Amino acid sequence: MEMASILVVDDEPQNLELIEAYLIGEEYNLIFASSGEEALQKVESEKIDLILLDIMMPGIDGYEVCRRIKENENYPYIPIIMITALSEKKDLIKGLESGAEEFLTKPINKLELKTRINSLLKLKKYHDEIIQDRNKLEMQNQVRKILTAIIPSLLATVPIEQKKIMMRQMVEKVESNILQHYHENSNEMNVDNIGEIGCKVLSEIGGNYHAVKTDDNFVRITANECQWGDEIKTNPIMCNLTVGILSRLLNKANIDGNINVRKTIGNGDEMCCIDIYFEK
Repeated sequence: MEMASILVVDDEPQNLELIEAYLIGEEYNLIFASSGEEALQKVESEKIDLILLDIMMPGIDGYEVCRRIKENENYPYIPIIMITALSEKKDLIKGLESGAEEFLTKPINKLELKTRINSLLKLKKYHDEIIQDRNKLEMQNQVRKILTAIIPSLLATVPIEQKKIMMRQMVEKVESNILQHYHENSNEMNVDNIGEIGCKVLSEIGGNYHAVKTDDNFVRITANECQWGDEIKTNPIMCNLTVGILSRLLNKANIDGNINVRKTIGNGDEMCCIDIYFEK
């Protein structure tokens, strides 16, 4: 598991050393900045998961640093804990108005610091997962919209040989993009996992595929939900893309096999059922 990176910002070296001593032995990657300007540079150049931010600093103070980070759409959500010797209520309000999630006063309590950090890092993790799921859904919707609404109409107007070329290009594009997302390569794909990987590729763009390998020479891939949506019932040509993607996976993994389409939703069946036979 990757360590969380915490940016510690304070213009007093002894305060940086104190926080380092408090957090030593924890699963954190500590990054230090001694000014507001340096803190903004670190946020831009490093992957930061949480910031411990002193308020009273010369130049750009903690309030302004926090405000700039929260207003910049290029930065992902980064929780900020403001640390200060100030204890007035107005200072707390100003810190929260600038966007800080938490507020700790000096002298810092070690247990309280760790508790706040762990709590906010959990929220950061949940936030990142939500964004990842949202991006995945957006990608699925975009791919489905393009391939189901635009491509069939386009293919209807081109000669058969040109149609074959376009279909091959689309298969290669979809297959390469999805494989990059899973960080797979040809050395990792074999007859034992090719069915599972194929299901991941097809499910990534909106389907619900499952693979069952009954012996060394056969795997069956089934789906009750097509990745191309309801449009597949009027555009069964999209089934060719499904088969093409599986065929490309076999080629990429240097696996000799035959693909037999038993059922497809695009042809009016209640489900998709595709068998892959591996040659000995």
